[in-house]
Amino acid sequence: MTTDVRLSGSERVTPLRPAAPVPPKRRARRDWIGYAYLAPALVFYGVFVVVPILQSIQISFYDYNGLSVASWVGLDNYAAVLSDGRLLEALGHSFVFLLFYSVLPVMLGLLLAGLMSRIRIYGLTAFRALLFLPQILSTVVVAVAWRGIYDIDGPINEFLRAIGLGDLARAWIGDFDSALPSVGLVGTWIEYGLCMVLFLAGIAAIDREMYEAARLDGAGAVREFFSLTVPSLRPQIVVAMILTVTFALRNFDIVWNTTRGGPGTSTTVPSVFVYQFAFQSRDIGLASALAIALTVVTLAVVGVVLLLGRERDSKGGRRARRAS
Repeated sequence: MTTDVRLSGSERVTPLRPAAPVPPKRRARRDWIGYAYLAPALVFYGVFVVVPILQSIQISFYDYNGLSVASWVGLDNYAAVLSDGRLLEALGHSFVFLLFYSVLPVMLGLLLAGLMSRIRIYGLTAFRALLFLPQILSTVVVAVAWRGIYDIDGPINEFLRAIGLGDLARAWIGDFDSALPSVGLVGTWIEYGLCMVLFLAGIAAIDREMYEAARLDGAGAVREFFSLTVPSLRPQIVVAMILTVTFALRNFDIVWNTTRGGPGTSTTVPSVFVYQFAFQSRDIGLASALAIALTVVTLAVVGVVLLLGRERDSKGGRRARRAS
């Protein structure tokens, strides 16, 4: 149904007509065109990710060294994984790394993003890029560089000696007490830049009028940050937690290129044992079982993060509806 809108004089507005519906055949053709663009990426993902995962699941039920005929062992490999005290200790180290690879980077990223959103100085863009630089460097390069920094004659110990604290100097990644947190701080240095960039993007999307209203109500910088900025960044915090938690639990490059899991087993993580079982002991079935178990643990932790983020979002939505 169309109507004419009458104006003064003899002018008349042309009536608006509804857009013609897209025929089903043309809509289906558009869908197939979209799938055609996605097909190369899907094929690549299927061949190099999905198929290896399925093969790992299959091999995990066999005693296989990569050369001889595989023999069926059922769940024996998984039982060995769950009963091996060394593997449980390595999993504990991974959960310690969650503090350094996830919690600390998120906190530092929030602090830096909050400061940068309020400070207007010349060269701030270059400063942000410099802080993000560790995220784009190869983890092997980072590990080798930090191995030199932690050396007994490295910059950290030289600085301690220069200020009269030479008694604190040590081989940081060669000491049983300091090796694990030292390797963890390398992960903190890598990951905080990613969190900072995510949070800066989230802050840019927050309505400026909300900050103006908070300032009119007398909120200071700290109150404004914790009452407005942090709650508004909850989606970005969840994404940052997922990325950093995944990186912490699958960590291999940094540990292997700094300590090889040592001294002793003080920095071993499950991924180190996966490598040793597969390429040194040639027990590929056990390595596959450990890799699948590690994947399940990672998915479980990520699921908990998503669940907590969803519950908080739902509580925040209910509070907003009650307030309105």
